[in-house]
Amino acid sequence: MKATVRAHPNIALVKYWGKRDEALILPHQSSLSLTLAPIHVTTTVEFGAPSDTVELHGHAAKGSERDRVLRLLDAVRVQAGRDLGPAKVVSRGDFPMAAGLASSAAGFAALAVAGRAAAGLPEDTRASSILARRGSGSACRSVQGGFCEWQRGERADGEDSYALQRFDAGHWADLRMVVAIVDRGEKEVKSRDGMKSTVETSPYYPAWVKDAEAEVPRARELIAKKDLEALGELCERNAWRMHSTSLAADPPLCYLSSATLGLIQHLREQRKKGVPVWFTLDAGPNPVLLTDAAHEVAAEALARACGAVDVVRCVPGGDATLLTEHLF
Repeated sequence: MKATVRAHPNIALVKYWGKRDEALILPHQSSLSLTLAPIHVTTTVEFGAPSDTVELHGHAAKGSERDRVLRLLDAVRVQAGRDLGPAKVVSRGDFPMAAGLASSAAGFAALAVAGRAAAGLPEDTRASSILARRGSGSACRSVQGGFCEWQRGERADGEDSYALQRFDAGHWADLRMVVAIVDRGEKEVKSRDGMKSTVETSPYYPAWVKDAEAEVPRARELIAKKDLEALGELCERNAWRMHSTSLAADPPLCYLSSATLGLIQHLREQRKKGVPVWFTLDAGPNPVLLTDAAHEVAAEALARACGAVDVVRCVPGGDATLLTEHLF
């Protein structure tokens, strides 16, 4: 009745931004991401505890945070078809939370896989991806490693909206993602609130959905060919368009800081000097630089020179993994 799982966050190369169903967390368009290692979240779930308790990153979860975790475990109980009793959950990450680094993606992917394992359910990647999605949309892409595509799906119940691994972590071992942390603070507007506002008020949103959906097969083709330059250009274009859509919301929604802009604009000058480095940026101020193994040191130096308070070098990460050692 106890299981522990370690899962990695992911960075969307083609972004997910906006839900067509808030309750089931179904997206308006498909997306494609790369799982990042070594950063991770580790989560232990135990059923049969005296009462439901949730500890996230050293603190007792309250309010909506606690409710999201317990709702996902309620779904596990339904899948198990039997009384599992109250649950105890402890989850810890090794990177900044709520700063645009997909901490919730790693957390809910780990929770989904651990919850199913603790309930005695068989290993099932598709079922775990659908379950993780119900906690946090992008979590469905962290159940597996490498490059994962979250299919939009068509069904109202969401059973065809889950992530498929298109390429495993070993497909492009030379690829590097350098996380430039320019701000460790929590963002003022959470992703789910920012998405809702953008969907409801941005006049550019329909164009965003059409454009982003079309970028997924293009990105998949470039990854297959390991075309760094073309993929980098696609990532930057897609990130700018997502943030432009948010800036057009009412009121305007801006996740970028002056340090964010200074860093990503400096990348153009570096490319003119022969350094192959591009950026992508989720809902937060911290850019992730896309480069290759030969230039990751240069990318880190660039990030620090432009004001990054910390830098995390990442390689393609693997699947969410069951561990034998528990957090409690």
